[in-house]
Amino acid sequence: MRRHASKENDDAEIDMTPMLDIVFIMLIFFIVTSSFLKEAGIEINRPDASTSVKADKANIMIAVTAKNEVWMEKRRVDIRAVRANVERLRAENPEGSVVIQADVDSKSGVVMEVVDAVRKANVKDYIVATKEQ
Repeated sequence: MRRHASKENDDAEIDMTPMLDIVFIMLIFFIVTSSFLKEAGIEINRPDASTSVKADKANIMIAVTAKNEVWMEKRRVDIRAVRANVERLRAENPEGSVVIQADVDSKSGVVMEVVDAVRKANVKDYIVATKEQ
């Protein structure tokens, strides 16, 4: 007797495990290699400057608003607390620089108080941010 070869209707299935592994590895790669922008916590209308230079490694952001409020790490701080906050953040990352973002309508006296507080915190590499032209 001869047996007839029966055709089995096997549904072809694709194993998704290797593809998911690759997706997760790519996700981890992009998270590790991406750079995150730190902000002071409020939008500032910066003044124009023809001699502006792009700064790398800006880790400590200080913003002075048009209402002369000082913001650091997405919260409003008192002008007298700027020095202590800068010293604390500088101890966490000694390589980073300080960026002061002053609004066009802020008083220069408040901005100079912030600059003095940064200098009293023994920070020599601070930048006053302007718009790119």
